[in-house]
Amino acid sequence: MRWVLSLVLALAAGIGVLYSLTDGFTVLTAEAARRQAIAAQPRELPAVQVLDDTGSLESFKRNLQDDGRVAIVNFFYTRCIALCLAQGSLTERLQQAIEAEGLQHQLRLISLSFDPRDQADDLSRYAVRMGADRKIWQFMTLKDAEQRSALLDLFGIMVVPAPLGEFEHNAAFHVVTPDGRLVRIVDLDDPGVALKVAKSLMTAVKETP
Repeated sequence: MRWVLSLVLALAAGIGVLYSLTDGFTVLTAEAARRQAIAAQPRELPAVQVLDDTGSLESFKRNLQDDGRVAIVNFFYTRCIALCLAQGSLTERLQQAIEAEGLQHQLRLISLSFDPRDQADDLSRYAVRMGADRKIWQFMTLKDAEQRSALLDLFGIMVVPAPLGEFEHNAAFHVVTPDGRLVRIVDLDDPGVALKVAKSLMTAVKETP
């Protein structure tokens, strides 16, 4: 009987830990829990400087604020020949949808490189390769290592160096408000959901006095 009691207690402890880690069983992974937490309570972006494809270096938050549009953000690097190209194709579809719906004055797309080797001319060539309309879809890179790490951590992007100067990394669409808050993370295969979320925020931003 003693071993039965020990087994029951161990199971109860395990269930308690699982309950805590899964936010009361409402999610099954840490990433899902993190996304749910962000959706419930958007997170402010850290102070980082970004370099755009024209060679201009400025505060990312200032860029968002001055532009005034809701942004759908993703992360990439220009030398990527696999995931980033697929992500770029999906982002191009978002660009087409924004253009088709006449939303280019309320929504925009931002692709941020996490590769310290990427320079302005690399971004510019990649933008041409992706068929980007610069008025809708901008390309930027992060030059400061500490700032890059802080931003990747907030967005939940994991980057691991791979052979031949490449990286293994995850990807998603991130919806960001003009005041510099990450409000939603959407799976890469759900660009329509990302657009829907961005449009709902666009309305909220427009109505804010």
